[in-house]
Amino acid sequence: MNSRERILGRVRRALADVPDDAGPYEEAVARDYLREHGQRSVPETVDLLAENLADYRAVVHRCADRELPGLVARLLSARGSGSVVVPPGLPTGWLGAADTTLVQDSAAGTAPELDRVDSVVTGCAVAVAETGTIVLDGSPDQGRRRITLVPDHHICVVRVPDQVVSSVPEALGRLDPKRPLTWISGPSATSDIELDRVEGVHGPRTLEVVLVGGS
Repeated sequence: MNSRERILGRVRRALADVPDDAGPYEEAVARDYLREHGQRSVPETVDLLAENLADYRAVVHRCADRELPGLVARLLSARGSGSVVVPPGLPTGWLGAADTTLVQDSAAGTAPELDRVDSVVTGCAVAVAETGTIVLDGSPDQGRRRITLVPDHHICVVRVPDQVVSSVPEALGRLDPKRPLTWISGPSATSDIELDRVEGVHGPRTLEVVLVGGS
C-alpha cells in the first residue's frame, strides 16, 4: 500500500458514518454573514473608499465627468510621461487632452516593450470601500492584466457611484469568476523580514485613482 492509498483509506473511514447528501454545494454552508459593516450613505461609502485607498498609499483624485480629460492630461504631464499604454475599449475622450504617445494594447506586445512605456490608463470593474481595493476583470476598458503590472505608473478611473460597493461580498456578486480578476490594494509593495517596504517589485510603484462622477 502506497501513501496515496493510505490517505484515501483514512478519508473513507472518516466519512463512513456521514449520510449521503445530494444537495448542491452552494447550499451546504450557510452564508448568513453580514454583507457590509454598518450602514453608510453613498457619499460616506465613497469617502471610505478614498480614505482606504490613501491609507494604502494610492493617490486619490476626484473630478466631474467633464473635467476628466484635463485631469488625466495633468497627471501624465506631472509624471513626465512620454508614452501611455491604452486598452482597446478605453473611452477616447479620457486621453483627448493628453500630449503623449498612445501605445495600443496588443497581444504581440512584449514585456520589454511595456517596460519602456511610462504609464497606463484604465477603467475598473468595481471598487471596494471597506478594503480600499480596485478590481480589474480584463474588460475592454482595462485591457490585458500585464499592462497594469509592467508600467511603473497606473491611472485607474472609477465611476462614482456606479462602480463603488461597500464590501467584498457585494463586489463578488458583480464579478464573473471565469474572468481574469486582478485585485489591487494600493501600489505594488512588499516587505522583507526586517519590514523594509519596497514598492514596484511586482507592479506599478505609483497608483493614482480618479473618482469621477457628476457633470
